[in-house]
Amino acid sequence: QVQLVESGGGLVQAGGSLTLSCAASGSIRIIYTMAWYRQAPGNQRELVAAITNSLTPNYTDSVKGRFTISRDNAKNTIYLQMNSLLPADTAVYYCYADISTPAAAGYDYWGQGTQVTVSS
Repeated sequence: QVQLVESGGGLVQAGGSLTLSCAASGSIRIIYTMAWYRQAPGNQRELVAAITNSLTPNYTDSVKGRFTISRDNAKNTIYLQMNSLLPADTAVYYCYADISTPAAAGYDYWGQGTQVTVSS
C-alpha cells in the first residue's frame, strides 16, 4: 500500500508565496517521476511541474520562473515553491508519483489534493 500525503495549501494574496509538500510512504521499491498537477473548477487537470529521480525538473510554461519543484529522495518527498502567485494559479493541487512496489513494476499514484487560493 502506497500513500501520497500533501500539505501546504492555503489562501494567499496575489504576489505572495506558498510551498507545497508531498511525502510518499508504504511498500516502495523505486519512485520514478514525481509531479504536481492542478485542476481549477471547470478545467481539466494539468501538469504544473515534474521531477525525475535524477532530479531533472520540467515546468509548464505558465509557471516557469515563478515555481520551483524540488525533491528529497531520502525522504521520498517533493516540494513546490510557488512565488509571485496569480489568481489564475487558484486550483486544487495534486501530487503524482510513478512508483514501483513489490507487487507492481510501476503504477500511478495520486494524492488527495490540496487547495491553493490566490486572491486579487
